[in-house]
Amino acid sequence: MRLGFIGLGTMGRPMATRLLKAGFTLTVHNRTASKAHPLLEMGASWASSPAELAQTSDVVITILSDTPDVEAVLFGPKGIWEGIRPGSVLIEMSTIAPDAAVRFAQRLTERACEMLDAPVSGGERGAIEGTLAIMVGGREDVFHQCLPILRALGKTIVYTGPNGNGQKTKLVNQLICALNIVAVAEGIHLAERLGLDVETTLRAISQGAAASWMLANLAPKILQNDFTPGFKIALQQKDLRLVREAIQRTCGREAPENPDLGPTAFPGAELAFRLFSEALREGLGEMGTQGLIVLYRHRA
Repeated sequence: MRLGFIGLGTMGRPMATRLLKAGFTLTVHNRTASKAHPLLEMGASWASSPAELAQTSDVVITILSDTPDVEAVLFGPKGIWEGIRPGSVLIEMSTIAPDAAVRFAQRLTERACEMLDAPVSGGERGAIEGTLAIMVGGREDVFHQCLPILRALGKTIVYTGPNGNGQKTKLVNQLICALNIVAVAEGIHLAERLGLDVETTLRAISQGAAASWMLANLAPKILQNDFTPGFKIALQQKDLRLVREAIQRTCGREAPENPDLGPTAFPGAELAFRLFSEALREGLGEMGTQGLIVLYRHRA
């Protein structure tokens, strides 16, 4: 099975590396070609455009920043659409708008191709270690066909239903993650303001009801003032924007006469979106999400 991989950023490059180590034949493309050099040295082939990559791939994998980026790579000049062959599969692993995922999948059927929307969670470490959680929407038979690929990338792989459901599931994940990050940053900031030894405080609470993945993995980085991104504030804000848009569409359908129902029904989503948007305006977008603590410190 010949794979093509587009998007060699923080998540994409270690994911592509795992596919090579698993023995897959891999062709890669990236807007910044230099990011592909380590993969080419491992045996990957280079394609000069998404269209060229699609021409030689049975399965094309994309992981990009946002919905417009995916649409451009799919249907823009020299995009996948121009090269993809009947019977091919696209596995779209970015976090994008669910309705866009449905629209892209429907358009690909015009070329007799299938698409899985399969966003991931687990950050850079999960990509490196192959322990990502992968939430998959699309035809179930196509999901089973692509399982050997997904198993090289993730540990928890769940079929969620038709196209769009993978993205919807990811938005639920991102909302819960964002609120956990807010809780960790705010809790640590409270400990600082109360004059506590933060390391001692974290040791006291880390095995109780306050325990979480975010507390275990991001709190130690905050203690070290290490804001290197495993997942950037800018991307978390983008995902919360998608959450907000999905809420507004859903609430708009349910109660079109009450446009304020979304914020009222999901106050946590509004809070997280506001805080991460403020962090973006403060110039913190390139920090890892643990950098939200800097916003609290600036306010103090």
